[in-house]
Amino acid sequence: QTRRGETIEYVRNKYGHDRVAQIITFGQMQAKVVIRDVGRVLQMDFVADKLARMVPPDPKMTLQIAYDSEPEFARWRKDDAGVDRLLSLAEKLEGLYRNASTHAAGVVVGQKPLNQIVPVFRDVSSGSELPVTQYNMKFVESTGLIKFDFLGLKTLTVIKEAVDMVNERIVKQGQKPLNISEISLEDPETFALLQRAETDGVFQLESTGMRKVLRDLAPTTFEEIIAVISLYRPGPMDNIPSYISRKKGQEEPDYMHPMLEGILKETYGIMIYQEQVMQIAQKMGGYTMGGADGLRKVMGKKIKEKLPLEREKFVSGSVKNGIEKSLAEMIFDRMAKFAEYGFNKSHAAAYALVTYQTAYLKAHYPVEFMASTMTYDMQNTDKLAQYKRELVRLGIELLPPDINKSVQHFSVENGAVRYALSAVKGSGEATANAVVAERSANGAYKSISDFIRRVDASNLDRKSMEAWIKAGAFDCFEKKRGLLFANLTNLMQHAKAAVEEKNSSQISLFGGTTEENPPIALTPAKDWNLDEKLAAELSVIGFYLSAHPLDKYASSLERLRAMTYAETARNAAKAGQVRAKIALTVNSVREKISQKGTKFAFISASDSTGGFEMMAFSEMLNLYRDLLKSQQPLLVSVTAEKKEDADAPRMIVQNVENLEELISKMTDGLMVCISKPEAVGQVKDIFAHVPFGRTKVWIVVQVDDWDVEVLLEKPYALSAEVMSELRKCSGVNEIREI
Repeated sequence: QTRRGETIEYVRNKYGHDRVAQIITFGQMQAKVVIRDVGRVLQMDFVADKLARMVPPDPKMTLQIAYDSEPEFARWRKDDAGVDRLLSLAEKLEGLYRNASTHAAGVVVGQKPLNQIVPVFRDVSSGSELPVTQYNMKFVESTGLIKFDFLGLKTLTVIKEAVDMVNERIVKQGQKPLNISEISLEDPETFALLQRAETDGVFQLESTGMRKVLRDLAPTTFEEIIAVISLYRPGPMDNIPSYISRKKGQEEPDYMHPMLEGILKETYGIMIYQEQVMQIAQKMGGYTMGGADGLRKVMGKKIKEKLPLEREKFVSGSVKNGIEKSLAEMIFDRMAKFAEYGFNKSHAAAYALVTYQTAYLKAHYPVEFMASTMTYDMQNTDKLAQYKRELVRLGIELLPPDINKSVQHFSVENGAVRYALSAVKGSGEATANAVVAERSANGAYKSISDFIRRVDASNLDRKSMEAWIKAGAFDCFEKKRGLLFANLTNLMQHAKAAVEEKNSSQISLFGGTTEENPPIALTPAKDWNLDEKLAAELSVIGFYLSAHPLDKYASSLERLRAMTYAETARNAAKAGQVRAKIALTVNSVREKISQKGTKFAFISASDSTGGFEMMAFSEMLNLYRDLLKSQQPLLVSVTAEKKEDADAPRMIVQNVENLEELISKMTDGLMVCISKPEAVGQVKDIFAHVPFGRTKVWIVVQVDDWDVEVLLEKPYALSAEVMSELRKCSGVNEIREI
């Protein structure tokens, strides 16, 4: 992906700068865009943004489909005449061309200067020096130009980065460098990984459906990987069960005629590749190679006026070769149907090689492979969360971001993956580059003061600092993230002052060098409690990394016999359907309306083993809507059903309870462990407003090497709110149910 420009530059140098161009493409006013554009003109930006957010994220989405899927549109139109006018105008403009830009992959080459063949222009917005044709890809070939697709494949970069990391390690160990082009295509470990369908991060094989195919097929040859990639598309997918059955000897291959066995044997009698159509045309129909390619184009592009002529030509040629006319007609019809979706084998083989190489790297060098894979998906938090779960499964630790150890990308550190500075949401790539460059040049940062004074303030923006504090990147200096966050303005002012001091070429006001300057004085501030710390971390990482809000309930969850999501998924996979109680936190609740007009909801949730989704149907949604949206930890009873074409089970909500409330009801005694004296007053204030009840309370104050244990005089009636308040106290490091 990163070297696509070099490839295009090579073509320009070889054929002439004036004979190579990119291709124009026209952006249309699609559903989201047209709403925002009309809203801007009507000076209704805020309303338009809200409406646009209601449009589902689908490239093929239209306003009408959006209206059908989101009933809120109808309510807004009914209640607000301005909204009705906005949407009415948007409907009239939808689909019109909005802007011209450059096609992502298309490049044309001509035999003479292109401005003598087609009109061209310079796309200033692209930043490219290449001219761009003013004919789009649909019409540019008709002018006689040859069109190529130069695809920048991200996975090639992933492979290169992974191999570089592997070689950096193994060469130091005295081993021969890995050459990915020379690996065996019959590697047992690679095929074992594919047969187990452990394909997170493996090119082309990550989808749930593809994993099922791999498990059913159990590929043992490279040819089968090519076939799977070619078959797993709309149309040819129907042939997958037959292909698997024939491979396993459960079904006899049908070659239609002995003459075709040599052509179709490798695919068990199923036409998969365009090359097979061309070979059949040559061998049976008597076509030349050029004629066979012409037949492929006619069939593939469905040129109806030419199809009867080709049919007659094929049938007559087959009859001359001793084939019955009816059989020849049947074979031609099969070829024509196949060619509608047929895949080019040379293309599939190239993709299959990339697939195999990624599987090989994952099988033999999982740490480097996962680090490289995460680097090139670092802006996709859903993907990163998926890869984090895969790291857990592989037994590989994901280390948090660290200002002294992290680099711009995900890296390998003592057999673990270190989180990337640039992957923290809100951080700037240029800022991360500056931080790493300074550290590489002058050594590790000694303190937050040293960091602030050494990194040039012109490269250090407040947003990046805020994100890194929330993510814990400065924990190596100061574990109180709340303290650093409260002092952020102070820190940024010192950074600016340090630059001015350097620019003035004067020594420090305190005399001597930067290292001799006293530490920056931080204004005392309340630290974040665990919940606040994890919420801040979640906002910039996208998932819980250092801990999970449910970790503090571990002993209580054992008493409640709660299961984790991972345990539930495993049990459902074995049994087909299970009932389970899962302790979880809810991330979002998306309400929908069914075709029958009843409401249901998709609930995004997580526990310590990862994120997952549940469904609540109308009755459960009405009963538990407030609880599900309460932002409180919950204990949810679900029915988990194994889905045929999915790795994750279908989770149906049956009951919802407030976890804190449950724990308080089952608790006979409570031990509040305090590590800081200032927390004593906070705890006292909380219990001053709690009525007496049945739960005994012990206060354990940890002083130096001593634990001072005090039993409060009377028992209390604990509630979820009280438990929550106690956990939020700064200095309360543990609450233990007895």
